[in-house]
Amino acid sequence: MTTDLSSAELSTFVRAHARLAPVAHVPELRLYQAAEPIGLWELTEGEFRSEQPPPFWAFPWAGGQALARFLLDRPQTVAGLRVLDLASGSGLAAIAAARAGAATVRAVDVDPVAGAAAGLNAAANRVRLDVAVADLLDGDHGDAQVVLAGDVFYSEAMAARMLRFLLGAAADGALVLVGDPDRAYLPRERFTELADYQVPVPPALESVRVRRTRVWRLRPPVRRPARALA
Repeated sequence: MTTDLSSAELSTFVRAHARLAPVAHVPELRLYQAAEPIGLWELTEGEFRSEQPPPFWAFPWAGGQALARFLLDRPQTVAGLRVLDLASGSGLAAIAAARAGAATVRAVDVDPVAGAAAGLNAAANRVRLDVAVADLLDGDHGDAQVVLAGDVFYSEAMAARMLRFLLGAAADGALVLVGDPDRAYLPRERFTELADYQVPVPPALESVRVRRTRVWRLRPPVRRPARALA
């Protein structure tokens, strides 16, 4: 769809093509979700094709559900801290962080419709998010103390950019948490597993009804000591 719409028009689009419903693995939270995934995918990528990504905002992806469950069950992970939710989509993980008591939560996605959806979802769950439409991957994590990334290792190109960004955040002392249902490009050797879930997912998107999904902590890169001058 075209991306030169006002925020009100984008919100209207979200309400027209998704309905507010509980999230399967995190039923205490509600999101605007598309009832028929393929139809919405075709709408945004077919006749109304643009350079924007498919409507990731319209579905509770497994990685985001796992992160949200983890944060709500362990609120001490983010309580009182500044949180960045990267490639936020619907804002699910960001909303969970806010509900868990984070001091501030920034939800960032490149898709303007995702930004509108995250704002609507935050209001529906009575939390406050700082929603931004931007590509941060060539920059840095700012002052975030916790960085969240759900289901971001789905392509080789995206994984390479994402890993570089996340390693930079971890090297600066941020806690980096990733929710991932064993996507092909997750570099598992760099992570420590924190939790393991069986997450309900839309069969039309995943070809299964449940996916094993884990929450991982990224280990900071090892800094080699500077070589002494002779």
